[in-house]
Amino acid sequence: MTALAVTRPAIAGDIKVGSLIVENPWARATPKGAKVGAGYLSIFNIGKVDDRLISATTDISKSVEIHSVSMTNGIMKMRKLSDGLAIKSKNLVDFKPGGYHLMFIDLKARLKKEQSFNVTLKFEKTGEIDVLFLTSGIGGKSPYPSEEETSGSNSGSQSGQSN
Repeated sequence: MTALAVTRPAIAGDIKVGSLIVENPWARATPKGAKVGAGYLSIFNIGKVDDRLISATTDISKSVEIHSVSMTNGIMKMRKLSDGLAIKSKNLVDFKPGGYHLMFIDLKARLKKEQSFNVTLKFEKTGEIDVLFLTSGIGGKSPYPSEEETSGSNSGSQSGQSN
């Protein structure tokens, strides 16, 4: 029997494919003339096997990069994660302003408040997941109430879950 990878679009909010749960995908609106934008979401690996987000694609930009942000000696540094990002077993990875994020490179048009757009996330083991992103205002917060209620910090992070 041959296993088939299934790509299924997500209604904005949560989607579960295999052992991964993708929650609250969103982006911030961009000003006119902006060539880059950023996307945020949470990915929870409920399985027993690690996975890896290896790439992403979208029709709104020429390319998508996976980035991290770190603080070293008081200097904030953003870098592309060329090898993707590990989504360890029983871990939650938060993509948030000031931390992990998807960088939409060479936008085809500005992102506008209340706009939605698809992003295809490609994982090493799970395969592709199509996710619908919602756009908040310029400098805005997540359009998902639970995001504001449950986040204790403003940076992307990984946290282990005990089960």
